[in-house]
Amino acid sequence: MAFYFEEPSHTFGEYLLVPGYSSDKCIPNNVSLKTPLVKFRKGEEPKVSMNIPMTSAIMQAVSNDKMAIALAKEGGVSFIFGSQSIEAEAAMVARVKNYKSGFVSSDSNIKPTTTLGEILDLLQKTSHSTMAVTEDGTANGKLMGIVTSRDYRVSRMSLDTPAKEFMTPFENLVYAKAEEVTTINQANDLIWQHKLNMLPIVDQNQRLLHMVFRKDYNDNKEHELELIDENKRYIVGAGINTRDYAERVPALVKAGADVLCIDSSEGFSEWQRITLKYIHEHFGEDIKVGAAT
Repeated sequence: MAFYFEEPSHTFGEYLLVPGYSSDKCIPNNVSLKTPLVKFRKGEEPKVSMNIPMTSAIMQAVSNDKMAIALAKEGGVSFIFGSQSIEAEAAMVARVKNYKSGFVSSDSNIKPTTTLGEILDLLQKTSHSTMAVTEDGTANGKLMGIVTSRDYRVSRMSLDTPAKEFMTPFENLVYAKAEEVTTINQANDLIWQHKLNMLPIVDQNQRLLHMVFRKDYNDNKEHELELIDENKRYIVGAGINTRDYAERVPALVKAGADVLCIDSSEGFSEWQRITLKYIHEHFGEDIKVGAAT
């Protein structure tokens, strides 16, 4: 239904904004950009607040898990796009919640049989000189060793030489077990103690989980406004729709989404009410949900 407004419209230029009084205490260091993300009762603290007033749109080209991690590091919140399968969106949310700042997944992985020529090609693609040698060549395979630029000399070695002949084998590596090193501070202590450039983190079966680099130490100290929950995990939002909400919402909640947002082309319809009613009846007030049009 369309509405006609009889009163005249106004432009922004027709309004004069009168500033309030500014004391000598009004300096940048005393300004807080902390902003509530959800409604809250007077006298109570909002369940979710941002350290900077910034969110990212629920769009496939904008908000994936990488954006969510990057924005949470700066103090904002990203809403993972919902125009994908339930499993894919839940997986993105889980990756954000399971991400540990400074604990990175290896993206340059080789097998013991990978040749020096193939290693040089991979170096050109990724620009990462530190490569994990795993049994199956995957990021989470059994760690067999590490190859860095210090392990080979191109001018004196055949390009057919396999990695197993010049890598630093696992038994000679300084590494940490996941159950023993759970924080970035613990990992950095080992890095400084043993004068390492990189510390691999493995599970009880010697499978590679993460890598912690010395160069990331300063990066971790720079993110003083990072937005985390009570378990020191990054806060992330997720988009939902008014069609498969009964299946999507439980999956996103299980994955750890902190706040949901109904992504719809029209906000004033019966479908939004039905979706909200389902969420409140099944999850109570613990699940915060808003809407975007």
